[in-house]
Amino acid sequence: MTESTTMRSVQLIEPGKPFALRAVSIPSPAQGEVLVRINACGVCRTDLHILDGLLDLGGRNFAVGHEIAGTITQCGAGVADSWLGLRAAVYYYEGCGHCGYCLKGDEHLCPTPRAQPGFNADGGFAEYVCVPVRNCVPLPDHVSTAEAAIMGCAGSTAVHAGRLATIRPGEWVVVYGMGGVGLALLQYAKNAGARVIAIGRGGARETLAHENGAEHTIDATHEPDIAARVREITGEGADVVFELVGTAASIRSGMDMLRRRGRLVLIGYTQDTFQTHPIDLIVREVSFIGSVGATLSDLHEAIDLLARGILRVPVAQTLPLEAFETALAQTRKGGLPGRVVLTP
Repeated sequence: MTESTTMRSVQLIEPGKPFALRAVSIPSPAQGEVLVRINACGVCRTDLHILDGLLDLGGRNFAVGHEIAGTITQCGAGVADSWLGLRAAVYYYEGCGHCGYCLKGDEHLCPTPRAQPGFNADGGFAEYVCVPVRNCVPLPDHVSTAEAAIMGCAGSTAVHAGRLATIRPGEWVVVYGMGGVGLALLQYAKNAGARVIAIGRGGARETLAHENGAEHTIDATHEPDIAARVREITGEGADVVFELVGTAASIRSGMDMLRRRGRLVLIGYTQDTFQTHPIDLIVREVSFIGSVGATLSDLHEAIDLLARGILRVPVAQTLPLEAFETALAQTRKGGLPGRVVLTP
């Protein structure tokens, strides 16, 4: 039987229009690249931002999806054959390689990246993807491919934000939003020695928060003044707030629950904007920190923490690639006890 030269690929055609399932040619790895047979790709809320047009990096007709893990099936020129057959998680930034950010390992801040798989170049809602071999993080035998895929964004984003926040033992940390990144941040902060308060919408995710070390949980759907409740629990306010919801109301609430010299780390975003008077920041010496994506080093740490049982985001459901619309709809609805993962 002749081996197929085509594969299925869920692609962005135009922002604001439904993704399309297409048959396209299987790519061949260039020098320094490998071909990865995708075994799992997590569905992230950022995929919805791309679908809706809130995030548009200019690419068209490419496979979306950026939480990728799979098996290396072909090596391009210059790549050792020892990579063949290895399972790996895929880092989704390809920087220019020579700017100051790239040289310091901050490819996620590169002003002129070569590609961002799943954002403006072919990603993981497909059967295969070609990526630089340096973007592949090998997986220990005992690590689940599906959970490793989730580390590609939810886990590594949490590690990156946690590093930026410089969490100190004994500090009060609030995680505002209990999706995949939020759950990973909760565990990261707990491992750093923090006392963690989780804010969400109750249900299964509140149970998960308790199971993963939250000292207190707050159901945002029933608490009339979330900031006041945090101040009541902590005595003055939180040292760090990770804000993952991204509405004007949630950012305001996050700011109001900070203690003096508290740090508000912004990760989530919506169409909303946020305004405040400088005096609100000055008199309490509070800091606003933006956190986007992750470095390759962050992904290596996330996989290591997963392998050691310190960091994990449960797989709520696995679906075949052709059920991508169901996966996106369930992600948009929210409330699932973990990530939806497509298994091409």
